[in-house]
Amino acid sequence: MNTPPRIKLFAAILARPQVERSHILELLTEVFGSIDFLGPERQFDVTSYYEEEMGKELVRSFVSFTGPHHAEILTDAKRACIELERGCAIEDGGVQKRAVNLDIGYLDRHKIVFASTKEAGHKIYLHDDIYADLVARYSQKAFQPLPWCFPDIADGRYNEELLAIRSLFIEL
Repeated sequence: MNTPPRIKLFAAILARPQVERSHILELLTEVFGSIDFLGPERQFDVTSYYEEEMGKELVRSFVSFTGPHHAEILTDAKRACIELERGCAIEDGGVQKRAVNLDIGYLDRHKIVFASTKEAGHKIYLHDDIYADLVARYSQKAFQPLPWCFPDIADGRYNEELLAIRSLFIEL
């Protein structure tokens, strides 16, 4: 039996500005282990998709975890992130709303894959209602976004961070 492919596990953290990033990082570390990369917080200004639930002025940052990990972790990692999001929820008008959105994913030499709970024609079902979402491939010394890639990743603002995470993967 072959060993599952080795990958670099990372998370894209989308949060309300009043959420303490250090608290989120502490929770992620408890679940996924030591952090070996932490990118800057950048304004999330490409879509209003999260506005109703999370408000305006959201920030996104990337974090990666020491490894190596194996690709089969993706489903369990997504389930863990869903629980972390629930634990960070805040009450707003009598309704629990997310204060943080954790997009867990991995990269390797060739691609970026996120875990998703939403079905779509390009996503591959894994198990436990979790899908693999291939969003970019590595070519010409950069990650090239696929048509359905998150708009803020597709516009290149995180290229440095993603390439730094890829370098850490190659060093494993």
